[in-house]
This record gives sequence, C-alpha cells and structure tokens, in this order.
Amino acid sequence: MTDLERLEACAPLVINWHRANRRMLPWRAEQTPYSVWVSEIMLQQTRIEAVIPYYARFMERLPTVEALAAIPEEELLKLWEGLGYYSRVRNLQKAARQLVRERGGQLPRTAAELRKLPGIGDYTAGAIASIAWGEPAPAVDGNVLRLVLRLTASREDALSPKTRAAVQALLEQIYPCGREAGLFTEGLMELGETVCLPQGKVQCAACPLAGLCLGRERGEAEQLPVRSEKKPRRVEEHSVLLLRCGRRYALRRRESRGLLAGLWEFPNWEGTLDEGELLRRLEALGLEPQPLELFGQAKHIFTHVEWHMRGYQALCGREAESFQWFTAGEIRRDCAIPSAFRFCLEQME
Repeated sequence: MTDLERLEACAPLVINWHRANRRMLPWRAEQTPYSVWVSEIMLQQTRIEAVIPYYARFMERLPTVEALAAIPEEELLKLWEGLGYYSRVRNLQKAARQLVRERGGQLPRTAAELRKLPGIGDYTAGAIASIAWGEPAPAVDGNVLRLVLRLTASREDALSPKTRAAVQALLEQIYPCGREAGLFTEGLMELGETVCLPQGKVQCAACPLAGLCLGRERGEAEQLPVRSEKKPRRVEEHSVLLLRCGRRYALRRRESRGLLAGLWEFPNWEGTLDEGELLRRLEALGLEPQPLELFGQAKHIFTHVEWHMRGYQALCGREAESFQWFTAGEIRRDCAIPSAFRFCLEQME
C-alpha cells in the first residue's frame, strides 16, 4: 500500500471517529468563518484549556469582524493579556480592518485568498477554508504532521519545512469536499490532540487508524516522528523593579518593534545587577528610592529566548517622568502586561 492509498483509506475512518468522539468546544457550538478564524489564531502555540476562557470573553466583547476592526488597540491587547504571542492579535485586527475596508467584513471562501490576509499562513487558511467553507484544503499543524508521519512510518525530519510541505501535498490529493472536509480537518487535529500523542504517550489501542498505521506495524510509533536537534534557547538575565510612590507604581512602554512590542512592562535592565548599581541607575533617572528589597525570582520561556528574572521593590519619594505611574487597580484593568511579569503583579498591594 502506498502512502497515498494509506491516507485515502484513513479519511472515512477519521470522519466517522470524529463524529462519534468530537469534543464540544466553545468554537464548535455555532461555527462561523469568524469564530473559526479567531479560535484558530488563539490556538496557535497555546493549549485548548487555556484558550477556552479567553475565547468566551473575546467573542462576547467582539462578536463580529467589524467590532474587532473598531476596538482601540490598547483595549484589544488587554483582552488578549496572558495569551502571549501578541503579534497574533495585532495581525488579527489588521486583517479585520482590511476585510471591512475591502470586503464588507466578509472572509474569503478559499485558502488561497485567506493566505493574503495578515497573520494567516497555510495552516490557518486550510483550517478556515475546510471547516467554514468545505474546501478540500489541508491544515497541517504539529498534531497532524505527527499523525501522518507515524501512519506512513516516515523518518523524515519533522522540523523541516520540506517534510511539512510533502505531507500537505499528500493530503491535498485525498481531501474530501463539503461538510466532510471540515470533519476530516477537525478529526485529524483531534486524533493528534487526544490519541496520537507526542513524547512516547501514543495510545494505539484507542486509535481508529491502528490497522493502517505502518509505524505501529513496525513497532516504531513511539519513536516517531524524527526531529533534528533544536538550537538551545538564549538565556537572558533581567533585574526587574517594582517601584511604588504613594499608591502608584512605575511602568514603561516597550518599544514598538521586537519582543513584546508596545506592551507595558515594569522597569527592568538586562543583567544581574547588584543593589548599588540599580540605585545609581534609578537616581540618574530622577528617582529618590529607599533601599531595594529582593521580593522574588521568576523564569519565563519565549520561543527563542529564556528570561531569568530577579525582582526588587522599593518606595520612591517622587514620581519621575522617566516612567508612567498607575494604581494597582488601573494596571489590572487597563494595562496589557506580558505574563513574564506576573510575579510583579502578584506582589502589588
């Protein structure tokens, strides 16, 4: 049996399995092109359990493309706070504004047209086109890639773009149309999320594709897929300051480009700075801080960099213009703070 024949035989099995086992997730209750789009963007690099409450709040506040296009960015970022990868929501709004301007708020009906929108790549375009419009367009995420590579016992590098493109090309040849296109997309995702699990946790006994899986037949399923070694993340040390004057705390806005662009942050400097150096820097900015007190340490992992942070707090005699100052309530209500600084938020009064 060729890889193509194997995948073709899988399609009805996946669809029938999904009909019987699909989880009732919020974005599946009343699927619209908009709800599929929002949920797929949120689910990128984020666990389903974490997305569910965010999705509910987001759709209640922004139920339409027009509402998403119109909301001020500051409020939008606050709504997204904690989900991370903020470029996702910025691109979501850019695309919404483009849709309102050019298409009356309507999403395109094909993957090819969807890919022209900011923030929509091959995977998201395939997911929207197949689930919302019934186009035979694959959506190859990490779960689908792992499942197909195990099914075909492929030893190609799962991290290579060529491998993903080859899987995409195979699926394009056997994809069903109409309602079954969406069921096949969701079914492949669901199998990868709940049965064909990563890191040696594969549950072949519960898989509807076990009889077709070449990886299982060869006893290799748990060792697949093969991955080349990732480059280690760069580690950065940061000294973070929780500065309070009266009832207000110091924040500053990050630069408009780069990591965490445009978000609010607590004052910090790269490096493990001692108390004397930190006090000198604060005095140079016009602050009159009392002695610093170490209140905690934290680690935050981004895609390519890892922050190791030491947090210091101090009372200040005046509010320097180097920072902007907010009460704890204003920060929690109005300011989008990256989750890297959660240990500072928890320390506020």
